[in-house]
Amino acid sequence: MRTLPWLMSLIVCTVTQDAAYWNTQAQETLKRMMNQKHNTNVAKNVILFLGDGLGISTVTASRIYKGQLQSQTGEETVMAYEKFPFTGLIKTYNTDQQVPDSAGTATAFLCGVKAKAGTVGLDDSAIHSNCASQHGTEVKSILDWSKNEGKSTGIVTTTRVTHATPAASYAHAADRGWEGDTELQVEEIEGGCRDIAYQLIMNNSDVNVILGGGRRYFLSINKTDPELNETTRSQRGDLDLIDEWTQDKVDRNSSHSYVWNNAQFANVDPDKTDHLLGLFESSHMQYEHSRNKGPDGEPSLAEMTQKAIQVLDNNPMGFFLLVEGGRIDHAHHATYGRRALHETVAFEEAVQMALNLTNDEETLVVVTADHSHVFMAGGYPSRGNSILGLVNDEMGDDTMPYTSLVYGNGPVGRENLTNIDTADFDYKQGSAVPLSSETHAGEDVPVYANGPMAHLLTGTHEQNYIAHVMAYASCVGLNKDHCTQLPSGTPTSGSSGVLPGSLIFTQCCLFFLFYA
Repeated sequence: MRTLPWLMSLIVCTVTQDAAYWNTQAQETLKRMMNQKHNTNVAKNVILFLGDGLGISTVTASRIYKGQLQSQTGEETVMAYEKFPFTGLIKTYNTDQQVPDSAGTATAFLCGVKAKAGTVGLDDSAIHSNCASQHGTEVKSILDWSKNEGKSTGIVTTTRVTHATPAASYAHAADRGWEGDTELQVEEIEGGCRDIAYQLIMNNSDVNVILGGGRRYFLSINKTDPELNETTRSQRGDLDLIDEWTQDKVDRNSSHSYVWNNAQFANVDPDKTDHLLGLFESSHMQYEHSRNKGPDGEPSLAEMTQKAIQVLDNNPMGFFLLVEGGRIDHAHHATYGRRALHETVAFEEAVQMALNLTNDEETLVVVTADHSHVFMAGGYPSRGNSILGLVNDEMGDDTMPYTSLVYGNGPVGRENLTNIDTADFDYKQGSAVPLSSETHAGEDVPVYANGPMAHLLTGTHEQNYIAHVMAYASCVGLNKDHCTQLPSGTPTSGSSGVLPGSLIFTQCCLFFLFYA
């Protein structure tokens, strides 16, 4: 690891970065920004990419990591979503917590209302873990709003599909932990509270694409998991939800596929598929660096995103798709710095896949995070120093070397790193405060937007605002009556087309609605 800074310095020297270099770079950026125009088309499609735990510090470290994987210095690297024309900041707190959890935040950016930590699809009136309190507090999400307007919908995640972020798009639960029937008490079920997996299959059977992990909450206890070769404690005790899903599609005469491995997934023809259910692990999907890419393995986030878009794009009315890079968060909680960065690069590949498959004239793509982590890159390493390595030529006041990447809290304290491979995927970064698991952080997170109405996501906003922008752009939910009835892609005031007088009046009304 100590030779990497020297190798990187050779790359730096190949380009003279004098005043002319930086002036040219800035002038080119200035011209691009001056020529930027607002896209005010109606969004036929909306894709929300949620990097779980993707705070600013993770974005920065990941861009350097990506560049260094490509034998560059790294600092100059630009992630796909960093090329988006509009960027803002999002305030992430829950209604009851200064530093949020992923359930309350998901309710905010999917349902348009801020909520308590630990609750999904409920407003602030609900009490965490109190079944009785959730009745009457349910809120719908943009997934529901989109379905109601005839659009197709999809959920893609590297976590269990019943985990906090995807759950908020379709479920209502006073406790995010109620993922399966075995996680609820008898009195809670008798009180009318259903587990999250049950709600996905039995109450949201028209969701077109569901891809991720979490078979344990769908398979009956009487079934054998195809990978574990044994029944598991957390499998369902009431019914088999995969069978229920399949029977529903047969009854509807809907073309469908249930898959659990790469070979089956690859054989799915998206042009001949109305509904696709893929559950690739008993629990969460594998980290990207150790993912089994063989026939009995599982697809990447980018591959799942590709298949999802291909299936959803069959609907001429358009679609809403949620894509979560969920294991960024898990790596951070365990202080596996490299794993977090590797998951972020895989997440970016999924964003690029979506951009390749869609047209920004009709598709709004939003990339954001639910929260940050107490993770940072510090010290004074030289340009091109390995982001995974030791701060070159520096020691702490305790005369021991230290890494650029550190955590504010977590399971590993300060240790002597001499002869330790800090670039190993299993290496855990040190932390200041000893905790069994690293925590979330409370600072604002970024939001990047591209496509119709993306300019509405500039500035600093509350997290629930994101759902309202996506709804406004695609004419669903609260905003469906404020949008024109133009077919997707028809020019509006932001393009060169000519509007009929009635539509000019509508556009003026929309302007005053947002800016008055």
